[in-house]
Amino acid sequence: MAETFSTIVIDDDHEMRQSLAVLLERSGWTASVFPSVEAALPRMEALAPDVILSDVRMPGMSGIDLLDQLDPQTAPPLLLISAHGDIPMAVDAMQRGAYSFLEKPFDPRRLLTAMKHAAEQHRLANIARRMRDELISLSGLDRVLLGNDPKVTALKDQAIDLATTKGAVLISGETGTGKELVAKALHRLGPRRDAPFVAVNCATLDPERAAETIFGDNNALRGCFRRADGGTLFLDEVGACSIDVQAKLLRALETGEITPVGGEDTVITNVRIVAATNEDLAARVEAKTFRADVLFRLNTFQMHLPRLTDRGDDIVLLFDHFVTQHAETYEITPPTITAEDAVALLAHPWPGNVRELRHVAERRVLAARRGTGSVAEALRMDDITDDVPATLREAVARFEKTLIAQAITTHNGGMTATAEALGIGRRTLNEKIVKLGLDKSQLVD
Repeated sequence: MAETFSTIVIDDDHEMRQSLAVLLERSGWTASVFPSVEAALPRMEALAPDVILSDVRMPGMSGIDLLDQLDPQTAPPLLLISAHGDIPMAVDAMQRGAYSFLEKPFDPRRLLTAMKHAAEQHRLANIARRMRDELISLSGLDRVLLGNDPKVTALKDQAIDLATTKGAVLISGETGTGKELVAKALHRLGPRRDAPFVAVNCATLDPERAAETIFGDNNALRGCFRRADGGTLFLDEVGACSIDVQAKLLRALETGEITPVGGEDTVITNVRIVAATNEDLAARVEAKTFRADVLFRLNTFQMHLPRLTDRGDDIVLLFDHFVTQHAETYEITPPTITAEDAVALLAHPWPGNVRELRHVAERRVLAARRGTGSVAEALRMDDITDDVPATLREAVARFEKTLIAQAITTHNGGMTATAEALGIGRRTLNEKIVKLGLDKSQLVD
């Protein structure tokens, strides 16, 4: 059975409208006819045509004006019918996104062929878009990349493209922007989805045992590379790796070979590396605290996650998404987002980015369960708890920074004495000072 397509026909000439309707319906199309763009626009969404066929020059809005009203990403293709004098205008319209144009009088067979091709392309594009949206939803990518901001749309497209590649990916962005969630989405969207996804936070590893944790040892410890074999290894805060670990990582990136600590035999692994950082690794290379050759191999492909405050009105959209999710969890009706709520959301600086937004949404839902609350109140609670780290990693880093700063001050900047007091080596102390962003000159009189 032949596929049935639908169209909207817009022409101010009554006889032309009727003849087009007869031609199309006899050819198996469903045609809705309108005398003007103004009459057609209110019905466009409900009719959801596969193609729009419109005259160029009409009283009121022209076919060119109609083109300007259509969303270039989702609207059906627009075919224009033009008189000879309107051809330059029609050519300009095609350059701006119209599908095609036909000069009057036109060959009916040519018209039907052009419309069929346009309709088929539109349906294929819709199928591809639905599949893309389903993939994004299933991968969890929409938890951090929900929205219509152009930067976010580009990132979603980039994630789908990168998921099928073999090269390493370096994800950069501030704390709380969702780097690990994006890494997991790259894994779930790609051909390794059924193999392990192993995540390691390099900033929380014991410096003396980091190599064993990542590459394993000659005894029973397999290490992250072997546990992730066939799948994806996510190295969060990769900038925290010592120079020694970076050297081992370089070999793994180049050849897939690792040598467990204490061993001599190499082990071949098949691992896709995704790394993340909230630091400027290029600056670290300049400071000679991060190897340039490692960076060049980690950033084969790069993704940068924008701050929440750079995503404009998507903040409200994301908040509504999180509120709906939490409301389902707590089995209540989602609270309505008022104009005052939207203003509060857009005015907040969001230092914790998407993670902070999710927490505020949960607090708003919990307050709604008690029949009270507003976004402003949820944000005030956020201010109260602002000094409380969101994760154990952040708490450990903050504690280390305070402890090391106090030791440096106590020992008047003496690195050997400071290291001995802390019970660590001087090299480890230097690495931590760089990683934690401590300025010794401000700690010593």
